[in-house]
Amino acid sequence: MLNVDSKVVVITGASSGIGEATARLLAENGANVVLGSRRTEKLEKIVEEIRSQGNAAEFKAVDVTDREDVKAFIHFAKDKFGRVDVIFNNAGVMPLSLMNALKVEEWDNMIAVNIHGVLNGIAAGLPIMEAQGSGQFINTASIAAHWVGPTSAVYSATKYAVWAISEGLRQESKNIRVTLISPGVVKTELGSDITDEASKDFLQELRKTALTPDAIARAVLYAVSQPENVDVNEIIVRPTASAF
Repeated sequence: MLNVDSKVVVITGASSGIGEATARLLAENGANVVLGSRRTEKLEKIVEEIRSQGNAAEFKAVDVTDREDVKAFIHFAKDKFGRVDVIFNNAGVMPLSLMNALKVEEWDNMIAVNIHGVLNGIAAGLPIMEAQGSGQFINTASIAAHWVGPTSAVYSATKYAVWAISEGLRQESKNIRVTLISPGVVKTELGSDITDEASKDFLQELRKTALTPDAIARAVLYAVSQPENVDVNEIIVRPTASAF
Protein backbone atom coordinates (compact mmCIF):
# COMPACT_ATOMS: atom_id res chain seq x y z
CA MET A 1 0.00 0.00 0.00
CA LEU A 2 1.27 3.47 -0.88
CA ASN A 3 1.67 5.82 2.08
CA VAL A 4 -0.41 8.48 0.31
CA ASP A 5 -4.07 7.82 1.10
CA SER A 6 -5.79 10.76 2.85
CA LYS A 7 -2.62 12.86 2.98
CA VAL A 8 -3.21 16.57 2.47
CA VAL A 9 -0.90 17.76 -0.29
CA VAL A 10 -0.58 21.45 -1.18
CA ILE A 11 0.89 22.28 -4.58
CA THR A 12 1.98 25.63 -6.02
CA GLY A 13 2.37 26.14 -9.74
CA ALA A 14 -0.47 23.65 -10.12
CA SER A 15 -2.30 25.07 -13.14
CA SER A 16 -0.14 23.23 -15.69
CA GLY A 17 2.92 21.05 -16.23
CA ILE A 18 4.52 19.25 -13.31
CA GLY A 19 2.16 20.73 -10.70
CA GLU A 20 -0.95 19.68 -12.57
CA ALA A 21 0.38 16.19 -13.35
CA THR A 22 1.38 15.68 -9.71
CA ALA A 23 -2.00 16.84 -8.40
CA ARG A 24 -3.80 14.39 -10.68
CA LEU A 25 -1.53 11.46 -9.84
CA LEU A 26 -1.59 11.97 -6.07
CA ALA A 27 -5.36 12.40 -6.10
CA GLU A 28 -5.69 9.14 -8.03
CA ASN A 29 -3.74 7.50 -5.21
CA GLY A 30 -6.02 8.85 -2.49
CA ALA A 31 -4.43 12.15 -1.48
CA ASN A 32 -6.47 15.26 -0.74
CA VAL A 33 -4.90 17.83 -3.04
CA VAL A 34 -5.02 21.63 -2.79
CA LEU A 35 -3.94 23.42 -5.94
CA GLY A 36 -2.62 26.95 -6.14
CA SER A 37 -1.47 29.33 -8.86
CA ARG A 38 -2.39 32.76 -10.21
CA ARG A 39 -4.55 31.27 -13.01
CA THR A 40 -7.71 30.23 -11.20
CA GLU A 41 -9.69 29.42 -14.36
CA LYS A 42 -7.27 26.60 -15.10
CA LEU A 43 -7.25 25.45 -11.48
CA GLU A 44 -11.03 25.28 -11.42
CA LYS A 45 -11.12 23.05 -14.50
CA ILE A 46 -8.46 20.68 -13.12
CA VAL A 47 -10.20 20.44 -9.74
CA GLU A 48 -13.54 19.70 -11.39
CA GLU A 49 -11.96 16.86 -13.35
CA ILE A 50 -10.29 15.42 -10.24
CA ARG A 51 -13.57 15.55 -8.32
CA SER A 52 -15.43 13.92 -11.21
CA GLN A 53 -13.25 10.86 -10.65
CA GLY A 54 -14.33 10.68 -7.01
CA ASN A 55 -11.21 12.28 -5.55
CA ALA A 56 -10.82 15.23 -3.18
CA ALA A 57 -9.45 18.53 -4.46
CA GLU A 58 -9.62 22.24 -3.66
CA PHE A 59 -8.02 25.30 -5.20
CA LYS A 60 -7.13 28.87 -4.32
CA ALA A 61 -5.37 31.68 -6.12
CA VAL A 62 -1.86 32.32 -4.81
CA ASP A 63 1.07 34.54 -5.71
CA VAL A 64 4.11 32.77 -4.29
CA THR A 65 6.10 36.01 -4.15
CA ASP A 66 3.63 37.41 -1.59
CA ARG A 67 4.34 35.99 1.88
CA GLU A 68 0.89 36.74 3.28
CA ASP A 69 -0.80 35.31 0.20
CA VAL A 70 1.13 32.05 0.59
CA LYS A 71 0.30 31.91 4.28
CA ALA A 72 -3.40 32.34 3.47
CA PHE A 73 -3.15 29.58 0.86
CA ILE A 74 -1.53 27.08 3.25
CA HIS A 75 -4.02 27.89 6.01
CA PHE A 76 -6.86 27.50 3.50
CA ALA A 77 -5.68 23.90 2.99
CA LYS A 78 -5.49 23.32 6.75
CA ASP A 79 -8.96 24.76 7.28
CA LYS A 80 -10.40 22.52 4.55
CA PHE A 81 -8.78 19.24 5.61
CA GLY A 82 -7.61 19.74 9.20
CA ARG A 83 -3.88 19.33 8.56
CA VAL A 84 -1.12 19.79 5.98
CA ASP A 85 1.04 16.75 5.27
CA VAL A 86 2.98 17.81 2.18
CA ILE A 87 3.84 21.18 0.65
CA PHE A 88 5.12 20.94 -2.91
CA ASN A 89 6.89 24.25 -3.62
CA ASN A 90 6.78 23.84 -7.37
CA ALA A 91 6.15 27.29 -8.87
CA GLY A 92 9.05 28.58 -10.93
CA VAL A 93 10.12 30.73 -13.88
CA MET A 94 13.06 30.39 -16.29
CA PRO A 95 13.67 33.40 -18.55
CA LEU A 96 17.14 32.35 -19.74
CA SER A 97 19.50 34.96 -21.20
CA LEU A 98 23.17 35.87 -21.41
CA MET A 99 24.41 38.03 -18.55
CA ASN A 100 25.42 40.86 -20.86
CA ALA A 101 21.83 41.17 -22.04
CA LEU A 102 21.28 42.81 -18.64
CA LYS A 103 17.71 41.62 -18.24
CA VAL A 104 17.75 42.75 -14.65
CA GLU A 105 13.97 42.75 -14.20
CA GLU A 106 13.91 39.10 -15.26
CA TRP A 107 16.69 38.35 -12.77
CA ASP A 108 14.64 39.97 -10.03
CA ASN A 109 11.54 37.99 -10.98
CA MET A 110 13.45 34.69 -10.94
CA ILE A 111 14.78 35.46 -7.47
CA ALA A 112 11.30 36.45 -6.27
CA VAL A 113 9.52 33.36 -7.62
CA ASN A 114 12.18 30.66 -7.43
CA ILE A 115 13.78 31.57 -4.09
CA HIS A 116 11.32 33.71 -2.15
CA GLY A 117 8.46 31.52 -3.36
CA VAL A 118 10.06 28.47 -1.73
CA LEU A 119 10.93 30.38 1.44
CA ASN A 120 7.37 31.69 1.69
CA GLY A 121 6.02 28.15 1.42
CA ILE A 122 8.34 26.99 4.17
CA ALA A 123 7.54 29.96 6.40
CA ALA A 124 3.82 29.29 6.06
CA GLY A 125 3.96 25.53 6.51
CA LEU A 126 6.75 24.89 8.97
CA PRO A 127 4.88 25.99 12.13
CA ILE A 128 1.92 23.79 11.13
CA MET A 129 4.10 20.75 10.53
CA GLU A 130 6.09 21.28 13.72
CA ALA A 131 2.85 21.45 15.71
CA GLN A 132 1.65 18.24 14.02
CA GLY A 133 5.00 16.52 14.62
CA SER A 134 5.23 15.50 10.96
CA GLY A 135 5.14 16.73 7.41
CA GLN A 136 7.09 16.92 4.19
CA PHE A 137 8.39 19.71 1.98
CA ILE A 138 9.07 18.90 -1.65
CA ASN A 139 10.92 21.63 -3.50
CA THR A 140 11.37 21.77 -7.26
CA ALA A 141 14.93 22.57 -8.23
CA SER A 142 16.35 21.58 -11.62
CA ILE A 143 19.37 19.97 -13.21
CA ALA A 144 20.40 23.63 -13.27
CA ALA A 145 21.03 23.23 -9.52
CA HIS A 146 23.88 20.91 -10.52
CA TRP A 147 25.06 22.46 -13.78
CA VAL A 148 25.65 25.97 -15.12
CA GLY A 149 25.80 26.90 -18.79
CA PRO A 150 25.65 30.03 -20.92
CA THR A 151 22.29 31.79 -20.38
CA SER A 152 21.54 29.87 -17.16
CA ALA A 153 23.70 31.75 -14.65
CA VAL A 154 20.91 33.48 -12.72
CA TYR A 155 18.43 30.63 -13.13
CA SER A 156 21.05 28.15 -11.90
CA ALA A 157 21.83 30.44 -8.98
CA THR A 158 18.18 30.38 -7.91
CA LYS A 159 18.09 26.60 -8.13
CA TYR A 160 21.37 26.22 -6.24
CA ALA A 161 19.66 28.31 -3.56
CA VAL A 162 16.68 25.94 -3.50
CA TRP A 163 19.14 23.06 -3.03
CA ALA A 164 20.87 24.85 -0.13
CA ILE A 165 17.59 25.84 1.54
CA SER A 166 16.29 22.28 1.27
CA GLU A 167 19.47 20.75 2.66
CA GLY A 168 19.59 23.19 5.56
CA LEU A 169 15.95 22.54 6.41
CA ARG A 170 16.54 18.80 6.25
CA GLN A 171 19.41 19.02 8.73
CA GLU A 172 17.37 21.10 11.15
CA SER A 173 14.28 18.88 11.03
CA LYS A 174 13.84 15.74 13.10
CA ASN A 175 10.22 14.96 12.25
CA ILE A 176 9.79 16.71 8.91
CA ARG A 177 10.92 15.19 5.62
CA VAL A 178 12.54 17.31 2.91
CA THR A 179 12.83 16.26 -0.72
CA LEU A 180 14.48 18.09 -3.60
CA ILE A 181 13.23 17.19 -7.07
CA SER A 182 15.63 18.14 -9.88
CA PRO A 183 14.00 17.62 -13.27
CA GLY A 184 15.89 17.56 -16.52
CA VAL A 185 14.22 19.02 -19.60
CA VAL A 186 10.44 18.58 -19.41
CA LYS A 187 7.72 19.61 -21.86
CA THR A 188 6.02 22.33 -19.83
CA GLU A 189 5.30 26.04 -20.04
CA LEU A 190 8.57 26.75 -18.20
CA GLY A 191 10.64 28.99 -20.43
CA SER A 192 7.63 30.49 -22.19
CA ASP A 193 8.72 33.82 -20.69
CA ILE A 194 12.14 33.77 -22.41
CA THR A 195 12.61 37.02 -24.34
CA ASP A 196 16.09 36.23 -25.68
CA GLU A 197 15.76 34.61 -29.13
CA ALA A 198 18.97 32.56 -28.94
CA SER A 199 17.90 31.12 -25.59
CA LYS A 200 14.49 30.21 -27.01
CA ASP A 201 16.15 28.30 -29.85
CA PHE A 202 18.47 26.49 -27.41
CA LEU A 203 15.55 25.38 -25.25
CA GLN A 204 13.59 24.19 -28.28
CA GLU A 205 16.53 22.04 -29.29
CA LEU A 206 16.78 20.50 -25.82
CA ARG A 207 13.06 19.75 -25.79
CA LYS A 208 13.43 17.37 -28.74
CA THR A 209 14.24 14.69 -26.11
CA ALA A 210 12.21 16.13 -23.23
CA LEU A 211 10.28 14.21 -20.59
CA THR A 212 6.57 14.66 -20.06
CA PRO A 213 5.36 16.05 -16.70
CA ASP A 214 4.03 12.68 -15.52
CA ALA A 215 7.63 11.45 -15.19
CA ILE A 216 8.26 14.03 -12.47
CA ALA A 217 4.86 13.39 -10.90
CA ARG A 218 5.85 9.74 -10.42
CA ALA A 219 9.04 10.85 -8.67
CA VAL A 220 6.99 12.99 -6.30
CA LEU A 221 4.63 10.09 -5.66
CA TYR A 222 7.63 7.89 -4.83
CA ALA A 223 8.98 10.40 -2.31
CA VAL A 224 5.60 10.98 -0.65
CA SER A 225 4.74 7.28 -0.48
CA GLN A 226 7.73 6.19 1.58
CA PRO A 227 7.28 5.17 5.24
CA GLU A 228 7.44 8.12 7.61
CA ASN A 229 10.92 7.15 8.82
CA VAL A 230 12.28 7.24 5.26
CA ASP A 231 13.27 10.65 3.87
CA VAL A 232 14.10 10.65 0.16
CA ASN A 233 16.30 13.74 0.07
CA GLU A 234 17.00 14.26 -3.62
CA ILE A 235 15.81 12.89 -6.94
CA ILE A 236 17.29 13.85 -10.32
CA VAL A 237 15.15 12.83 -13.29
CA ARG A 238 16.60 13.26 -16.79
CA PRO A 239 15.59 12.10 -20.26
CA THR A 240 17.67 9.03 -21.09
CA ALA A 241 18.90 10.64 -24.32
CA SER A 242 19.89 13.94 -22.71
CA ALA A 243 23.46 14.97 -21.92
CA PHE A 244 22.23 17.77 -19.66
